[in-house]
Amino acid sequence: MFAYFYYMSQNLLVYRLLFLVLCGLWVGGCVSQRQLPYLQSPSYSAAKPVEVANARAVYHIQANDVLSIRVQSAQTEFNELFNISDTRSYLGGDPSALYLTGYSVNPDGQINLPTVGNVAVQGLTVEQVQALVQKKIDAYVTNKGANVLVKLLSFKLTVLGEVRNPGRFLIYNGQATVLEALGLAGDLTEFGNRQNVKLVRQTDKGAEVVLLDLTNPDLLRSPYYYMMPNDALYVEPLKARTSRANANNLGIVFGGISAVVLLLSYLRTN
Repeated sequence: MFAYFYYMSQNLLVYRLLFLVLCGLWVGGCVSQRQLPYLQSPSYSAAKPVEVANARAVYHIQANDVLSIRVQSAQTEFNELFNISDTRSYLGGDPSALYLTGYSVNPDGQINLPTVGNVAVQGLTVEQVQALVQKKIDAYVTNKGANVLVKLLSFKLTVLGEVRNPGRFLIYNGQATVLEALGLAGDLTEFGNRQNVKLVRQTDKGAEVVLLDLTNPDLLRSPYYYMMPNDALYVEPLKARTSRANANNLGIVFGGISAVVLLLSYLRTN
């Protein structure tokens, strides 16, 4: 009988130690409230808005971009000379259809327009490309009745890491912010590190990486607040996620040990 009670007391000691370890891991896996809100600043109030100046960065066309160029006029025959396909396929909104009806910028920075030929567009803004193509189209008409509309089709963003819906997203707009990109991905999870978000941006010289702090209100003033085509965001996980996972795994092990100990205790008493 004494041996039995000694055996049980040793088991209780093991249980207590495991319980303390689990509690420590669980507490370490908790995320504090101050780590969650974006743009934390005591200057914000409901009485008066805080103005933040931030000029939108201008994007310049790069190789492999895809442009939509539409020539519109009252003469259908004239439109068919310059447009790749019927406008209805363009208005369908399917990304693959938009790509097929667009103009890809070749490695030399040029697009090939029907009838017009090669046009150098690399390094220009979308507005400058539109003015350049308009000038070239005007050379083919006498009444100046044709209008050129240029849009960037390859404005896509990639959001990965601790977000609810990671993936690649097409932007049907002239601009997008970091917050809008994260909104497309369903926002960060509880375990997303809001103070260490990596932004990867492609440039003519290669790729550049910058760290963004979503809790800092100065983000609104940052030149990286506005996204560029082909940007990628990566949200790192907090250490709390690893601690929570370790606690869950240890809980499974603890449950297995408990089952074995109870079984052995039952066998000893019978």
